[in-house]
Amino acid sequence: MTTADAATPAGPGVRARSSFETQLGSLREDLLKMGALVKEAVTRSVEALRRQDLDLAQAIIDGDETVDDLEKDVEQKCLMLLALQQPMAADLRFIGTALKTVTDLERIADHAVDIAKIALRIGHEPHIKPLVDIPRMAEVVESMLDDGLRAFVSRDVDLALEVASRDDEVDHLYGQVFRELLTYMLEDPRTIRQATHLLFAAQHLERVGDHVTNLSEWVLYLVKGEMRDLNP
Repeated sequence: MTTADAATPAGPGVRARSSFETQLGSLREDLLKMGALVKEAVTRSVEALRRQDLDLAQAIIDGDETVDDLEKDVEQKCLMLLALQQPMAADLRFIGTALKTVTDLERIADHAVDIAKIALRIGHEPHIKPLVDIPRMAEVVESMLDDGLRAFVSRDVDLALEVASRDDEVDHLYGQVFRELLTYMLEDPRTIRQATHLLFAAQHLERVGDHVTNLSEWVLYLVKGEMRDLNP
């Protein structure tokens, strides 16, 4: 190669591809940022419920707008990439998957807000029982969300499948919460109001597990172009 050849600037096609890769990287970073915010919202909402921290619960509700704004930003980036960059098949799958993933993340944030609202409704009323299984459910779905996002970024199908399998534990814990709270309600009608609120909180966490399982399904689609129901 001559000195002149080495100094020749990259052609427009190379520059366009480099710009596209940069935008895809920015999109991945936004998804990870949104995932971190969503996980924090779930963690804090259950903590607010457990500690009966009403200020924390209100802060989670007030902070949901940040997640909503980030969702809009990701959607706009995806649509701009589709409209202006004419992505190839593999890139097209990534963008489509990002659009689906951001929707599931936003739904998870909504469930965290709903748990925070339940904390406000219960207020400082003494808990009818120590909260054990609900925080345990939160721990499981948080770890699922962490690994689900990691599987998405690294395109790790095996990890995605393993994450989806953990939803069985979430369902099992939800069943335990349901049976225990039902027993409280049958034995003492005075517990019905709070037990119902706690049951809804557990149900929101169960739905979070379902949404994380959806993320695993999108990883399969991203890597293999295969749609499979991992949450029958």
